[in-house]
Amino acid sequence: MIRIELDEAALGATRIAMSPLRDAFCAAHLQLPGRAPSWPYQEWAGHARAVWREDDRLRPLWELFTEGPPGVSDFLMPRPLGTPDVYEELDQLRATDPVFVRAQVAVCYPGMGEEPFLRPYLTDPQAACAALADAYAAWWEEAIAPYWPVMRRLVEDEVLVRARTFATEGVDALFGGLESRARWERPVLELTKYIDAEYAAGERRLVLVPLVFAEGCRLYSTDDPEVLAVSFQARGAAALRERTPGPADGGDRLGLLLGRGRAAVLRELAGPLTTAGLADRLGLAPSTVSEHLSLLAGAGVVTRHRVGRSVYYQLTDTGRSLLALLAGEGVLGTAAA
Repeated sequence: MIRIELDEAALGATRIAMSPLRDAFCAAHLQLPGRAPSWPYQEWAGHARAVWREDDRLRPLWELFTEGPPGVSDFLMPRPLGTPDVYEELDQLRATDPVFVRAQVAVCYPGMGEEPFLRPYLTDPQAACAALADAYAAWWEEAIAPYWPVMRRLVEDEVLVRARTFATEGVDALFGGLESRARWERPVLELTKYIDAEYAAGERRLVLVPLVFAEGCRLYSTDDPEVLAVSFQARGAAALRERTPGPADGGDRLGLLLGRGRAAVLRELAGPLTTAGLADRLGLAPSTVSEHLSLLAGAGVVTRHRVGRSVYYQLTDTGRSLLALLAGEGVLGTAAA
């Protein structure tokens, strides 16, 4: 169990940041022996598995994932920059302090310093980190990049919605819906992990990192002296799944009433989403989704609000009632958390 105490100053310093490199790391974890990705990831996993097994450029990643203990060193994943550009994070990895790399090898791989896959990190850390960054880049380009436009929208939506939740509803709403393995009881955030650790208020700054591939592993950064980076599952991973046919017209009362396109949009709006986010999830053109949303908003079943330059749509009470009545689908609030 990990216990993180958060006083008012620590809460005020808490940030939410994206990290494509961490998503790439967790996606790689889904390729490890014995892993069986669940349905949102199965279509992606079919292609990615071949990349993981057959692309020799990934060897530095393979070796660290398969030859060492299950713990993760922070030199594998530098501090989140909040950037959507994985190559900025890879540049950060290449610039890792050699002293830090050697210290991390001693801590995370005790007694393994003579292992061939670890020796480069001790003898020439700069070159070893550059080779690791190149392996990450190859994995990204072959397995992640084709999906990144969809993933980026999911993560950006998550950052904006949670930031809005934090600002308008407070920390209880933010942490209350954060993660199934997290438990918030003021003033402590508890994370269910296989290690035990406690952090006093103000000891390190908390950074929350939404990931599409958090199913691969939940990440908790222990080694950065200033930042605790905690990952959680971003909503909408189903956007990666293989498309399946909708219900037959005869059993889809909502579709018969609204049309299947508008019914599909309504069903996806359990939480706030942008037009682009809905289009990604439904496999529809943004212009089509925009037209559906305009009609639904005119009917009073959907409302819109602006966060920065993005416009978010969510169900009204009327929309939730309509779903419950005609589709038999209970929708529990408009939780932005």
